Amino acid sequence: MTNLHRHAPLRVALVGLGTVGGGVIRLLQTNADLIARRAGCPIQIVAISARDRNKDRGVDLSPYEWVDDMTTLPGREDVDVVVELIGGADGPALTLARQCLAAGKPFVTANKAMLAHHGLDLAALAEKAGIALKYEAAVAGGIPVIKGLREGAAANEISRVYGILNGTCNYILTTMEKEGRSFDDVLKEAQELGYAEADPSFDIDGVDAAHKLTILASLAFGTELDFGNVAVTGIRHVIAADIAEAAALGYRIRLVGMAENGPGGLFQRVHPMLVPLDHPLAHVDGSLNAVVAEGNFVGRLFFQGRGAGDGPTASAVVADLIDVARDEYGDALAMPVAALAQQPAADAGARIGRSYLRFKVQDRPGVLAEIAATTRDAGVSIESMIQRGASHDDSVLMAIVTHAGEERCVRSTLERLKGSDSVLQTPMVMHILD
Repeated sequence: MTNLHRHAPLRVALVGLGTVGGGVIRLLQTNADLIARRAGCPIQIVAISARDRNKDRGVDLSPYEWVDDMTTLPGREDVDVVVELIGGADGPALTLARQCLAAGKPFVTANKAMLAHHGLDLAALAEKAGIALKYEAAVAGGIPVIKGLREGAAANEISRVYGILNGTCNYILTTMEKEGRSFDDVLKEAQELGYAEADPSFDIDGVDAAHKLTILASLAFGTELDFGNVAVTGIRHVIAADIAEAAALGYRIRLVGMAENGPGGLFQRVHPMLVPLDHPLAHVDGSLNAVVAEGNFVGRLFFQGRGAGDGPTASAVVADLIDVARDEYGDALAMPVAALAQQPAADAGARIGRSYLRFKVQDRPGVLAEIAATTRDAGVSIESMIQRGASHDDSVLMAIVTHAGEERCVRSTLERLKGSDSVLQTPMVMHILD
């Protein structure tokens, strides 16, 4: 579906003028000639819409028509494609998406929450209308991982896709690692620098990464989007001592989203993990993102780059617009919706692997023996155990690394220790990336 002879401009309505929206305007202005040559036509913004008309966005909006009611855009004959950058799983963004696709209007979005929750319905609408639903900017900012999975690796059976999918969490963890500071201290700094929102819950509790993982899993495995079965643990309970212990053991802590598909079903989890120093993810620092896909013919693919910000995300949005101008697009989820497999959720307890467990316990005789006996009775084999000196509240930190075993045994250990007066707070569990 390639139109090599298009000369009329591609007329764009841009909805949402935050950081990314401003970046899209600047990119289309700065690289206008190059984009026109690559797209086969100029790409021009003809209408814009946002909540606050008077807000200073650091970019000249005077060349563009301001539209107060964005729901009028799908029906306009002078708009060829709508770009949605307002966010939110439901509400105005979802209404606009459905209106555009029902009207046969190509739709470009950076909205991972909406896609994770409603992507199947939206993909079906786009498929029925025979138009583009594009979302490269929804996952990992400017990294072309959606194109990489949909196109570059399309001939491969992907066994696993995983990576660092949230730059805020990665900035916090790597700063704690380098400077030995507490989580709360670094989070506050990240908010001051603009890396974290005033309410950072979506980021630090892993929800943002889970939205992105849902999309990657569907593309990688040809399965239906299944956000509801992503097991999510964030990083707010990671402490400096965990990072120090991990370093002593030859690991770095990263928030990793991981999906695998196999005979036992679809496994999806976002979880802080201990990553070996010889693995590429251990060296992804700051606010960078990275995605690894493992294909049966291509082997390991590694994508890395800036996962957020006006420049990278705008780059992905405009790349999608170039595809629309060229009429280069296929099924939104890489295959027809009817061909997507309905996979049951895999039993995480049956997974075999090694784990790191950190306890805060009473500083008194017999506690070590109690925990060792509990792990033994639960079927957990201990590879190493470290106990640090007493703190001001007569507690000690104890860290255990297990031998490879079923994860259900680790869960059983924690269940058995509930109610023990020796354990002073909920233990922290992090699995080890193999």
